[in-house]
Amino acid sequence: MNIQLKRGLLEFCVLAVLKKGESYGYQIVKDVSQVIEMSESTLYPILKRLEGGNYVGSHSVAYNGRLRKYYQITPAGEAYMDDFLKDWNQVMDVYHFIKGAVENE
Repeated sequence: MNIQLKRGLLEFCVLAVLKKGESYGYQIVKDVSQVIEMSESTLYPILKRLEGGNYVGSHSVAYNGRLRKYYQITPAGEAYMDDFLKDWNQVMDVYHFIKGAVENE
């Protein structure tokens, strides 16, 4: 998959995982990797960007003697996902346009 396309989709995959409930880094990677490959080194910059945009929040909880950071989607993150889904209809129109051109060659 094209790296730019993948990068944009990963943000929304992370938000989709968090829409189901709060989660921590390793679990988010496992959940997202069911549909698209992702590593922890890719996840944390995405989470930082999403936190900076106020699309996710976080808190730390003690787990086995160390702190584990949990992330949750914010109302702004939910709105961001809604906007993505509205835009996706236009993306699909572009996809069908390109596919039609290729199939008609």
